[in-house]
Amino acid sequence: MSQHTIAHRLVAEALGTATLLMTVVGSGIMAETLSGGNVALALLGNTLATGAMLVVLILMFGEISGAHFNPAVTLAFALRREIEPPIAVIYVLVQITAGVAGVFAAHFMFDQLLLQVSATARTGAGQWFSECSATFGLVATILGTLRTRPEAVPYAVGLFISAGYWFTASTSFANPAVTIARGFTNTFSGIMPGDAPAFIIAQLVGAIAATTVFAWFASSDREASAARSSSRAQES
Repeated sequence: MSQHTIAHRLVAEALGTATLLMTVVGSGIMAETLSGGNVALALLGNTLATGAMLVVLILMFGEISGAHFNPAVTLAFALRREIEPPIAVIYVLVQITAGVAGVFAAHFMFDQLLLQVSATARTGAGQWFSECSATFGLVATILGTLRTRPEAVPYAVGLFISAGYWFTASTSFANPAVTIARGFTNTFSGIMPGDAPAFIIAQLVGAIAATTVFAWFASSDREASAARSSSRAQES
């Protein structure tokens, strides 16, 4: 449990989520501008910036708020009872609001209309399965790395999201706040607002599934620990 005040935690979540969206949208605009119509090159630029920024943000804010920046991650920790439900709700509201603000900031930097609505269609069973898989993988990366190498979480998350841009059909949004915010940009990173709800449902399903799997792993750990304790007691 964080020893920081709720105000500190919420400001960390707001700054982190806003900066993440500035990076996603801003690097998408820059990549599309400089790539000369080469979509693969634009996606690569978007990928590198996002993965790198995630590492930085988690290193900066992880000790303060847990560096969720993602309602799916907050849901996972709420299910694990590592964040109080009322605080989790406030985290999610802050993440969504800050994400939209980050999109507006990116538009301002690149002299674009602040308020936009995306016209990029992202829908279909393949896209939804991609988002479920991507969010399962992201939450699994966090929970699995926390079990074995907690200090490596920032790097593991950055690497997973970088890979997810390329191995998923949806380019791995894996984040309801990001999905909502990207509905407000008609640029390289956008998603039509009408397509967002299905993405969000798939993301939450993936997060719950990953949390369930790692709860099962944890029960195995407890059983093994209990067996070792019993064996030592018998030997003594």
